[in-house]
Amino acid sequence: MTKKEKQTTYVERDVSWMYFNHRILQEAEKPTVPLLERLSFLGIYSNNLDEFFRVRVASLNRLVENDQMPERHRKTIRKTLKTINRLNEEYSNEYTRVIRKVFAELEEHHVRLLKETQLNDEQKQFLKHFYYDRLNGSTNPIWLSAIDDLNTLEDNRIYLVVKKMHREGDRKVKYAVIKVPDRVYGRFIKIPASDGFDNIMYLDDAIRFCLPLIFIGTKPSDYEAYSFKFTKDAEMEMDNLSDYGAMEKIAQGVDSRKRGVPIRVIYDKDMPREVQKRVFDRLNVRELDTSLAGGRYQNHRDLMSFPDCGHSELKFERWQPVMRQEFLGEEPMLELIRKKDRFIHVPYQSFDAYIRLLREAALRPSVKEIKTTLYRLAKDSKVVKALICAARNGKKVTAVVELMARFDEESNIKWSKRMQEEGVNVIFGVEGLKVHSKLLYIKTTKGDIACVGTGNFHEGNAKVYTDYLMMTARQGIVSEVAKVFDFIDRPFSPMRFRELLVSPNSMKTRILRLFDTEIKNAQEGKPAWVKLKINHITDTDVVNKMYAASRAGVRIDALVRGNCSVVPGVEGMSENIRIIGIIDRYLEHSRILIFCNNNRPRYFIGSADWMPRNLVNRIEVLTPVYDEDMKADLLRTVDYGLCDTTNGRIVDGRGTNEIHPVAEGEKPFRSQEELHKAYAEE
Repeated sequence: MTKKEKQTTYVERDVSWMYFNHRILQEAEKPTVPLLERLSFLGIYSNNLDEFFRVRVASLNRLVENDQMPERHRKTIRKTLKTINRLNEEYSNEYTRVIRKVFAELEEHHVRLLKETQLNDEQKQFLKHFYYDRLNGSTNPIWLSAIDDLNTLEDNRIYLVVKKMHREGDRKVKYAVIKVPDRVYGRFIKIPASDGFDNIMYLDDAIRFCLPLIFIGTKPSDYEAYSFKFTKDAEMEMDNLSDYGAMEKIAQGVDSRKRGVPIRVIYDKDMPREVQKRVFDRLNVRELDTSLAGGRYQNHRDLMSFPDCGHSELKFERWQPVMRQEFLGEEPMLELIRKKDRFIHVPYQSFDAYIRLLREAALRPSVKEIKTTLYRLAKDSKVVKALICAARNGKKVTAVVELMARFDEESNIKWSKRMQEEGVNVIFGVEGLKVHSKLLYIKTTKGDIACVGTGNFHEGNAKVYTDYLMMTARQGIVSEVAKVFDFIDRPFSPMRFRELLVSPNSMKTRILRLFDTEIKNAQEGKPAWVKLKINHITDTDVVNKMYAASRAGVRIDALVRGNCSVVPGVEGMSENIRIIGIIDRYLEHSRILIFCNNNRPRYFIGSADWMPRNLVNRIEVLTPVYDEDMKADLLRTVDYGLCDTTNGRIVDGRGTNEIHPVAEGEKPFRSQEELHKAYAEE
């Protein structure tokens, strides 16, 4: 592919991410989405953007400043940053319009936001009591004159910079910073109803009202307060030359994140210029940093927990996870799995089936050993509790914990220490390779069992992420799952896998070969197609292979939730590629690959996306699927997604995100709703 072709047929990863996040914002604009769910999408959009700037934009800034980076690459990165900033500003304006519209519609349901200037006497008295009962002691101003560097403060929090103007005498002006204690009291306060409305108030505004109480004992003053937040570079400083153990290194790195460099500042557009200057000077904002004038309130992620005030009709109807009938009987799950491969598809089906399997393994005398990989863990993890139970019952239990799971490091450290105390053998991954695979191996005297999944063993995620988990006793797969754990112990030793696709071992090569088979079949006039569901496609070799397959006549239908560097529909290049992105109540997360193979389809599920990090820098696993029932279920999931005309948007490489059109004579089709109905009726 020539350089010119690449410019038109390859979308830079981070630009494609902006297009993806925009799809979330577009869901908040849809009048068919319940009003409080639209607020939630606005919160998700904001939270995603915060993490994106902390991680990806920070990385791009570091690369641009690296003197060792070739100039042609720096030029590309500068162009990407320019595009990101342009899109960010464009989407920010759209966000402001949407949030105003949503709150205006909320008032039609007699729920409204009040500011500190709109309170009646009863509400003022309520806030005074609220201050003395709760806020007092949690809102501690720091004089701006006493702070040399605001970077020492915690990032991604809401701050008020207060302008305090003496009423008498010298009329001296002083400035102070107050951290909003939203993590203690929540972001929203329900205050007394009035005029037939349920009234909600931002905690920020409650603090604004209470400023005379907060500064009581100082000279009588008038106050102005403006919000801001800053996002630091989330890259952790790792001292690989120190003598600390792995857990101590990660803990040290998490602490270093608190000292990261600010790379994004958002502030109230009404903040006076002299106040802006004082804040920016103490944040040491650099030339490449992004500062954005926004609205009165920051950290819109809190909209995900906006009070419903009893308006359940303004939220999605609850879909109860279904427990598969086969897991409700008395027969042990280990025996069920030995008879036939089993699977669950969360959150449509209950994750409790997996918890039951772990508990049975912890109790049954025939089980001698349990090994598992853990990437992210729930706050009150039933998975870990079951593993601890197994260890207490004399089983040999090994947990491979990935301490570098971004933003979950502290939680993983906590659980690792707890497991170690309880006798679990905890392994902290592999130096230089994240262990991202989702594996369980159970060694028994009656035949071993293995599980391979597409998502984390995390009860919280299993309620909102769509993921598959396959449970099997097939010897070829089970023995190779055990072999992966040996590979983790010796990651750079040569190991061959016949059944599993394992990275960084040979996964990428084998995926490219699967495409080559389809290309060969198409050239010979045989049936040739690929259907897939995946989170991200950015690896250039895979993208180029997809284009080669399209040119050969291979039909590729893909569901891609997030980053997508492929540009479908380019004549002579990708006209046989169709890509749909779905944003709905559940986060699309499962990875499913189906290759036609001359009408003898080959099915795979697993943990890996098609990105360099997954194919080269992580230990990932894809497993073949042989069970006919599971194959049919996987195909249905992909086909339903490709038919989605309610929440499916066309991914075209330009970020237009148009809704997948309804065919003439057809009714709108919502894949997640139809899957829920199908599982509920089985």
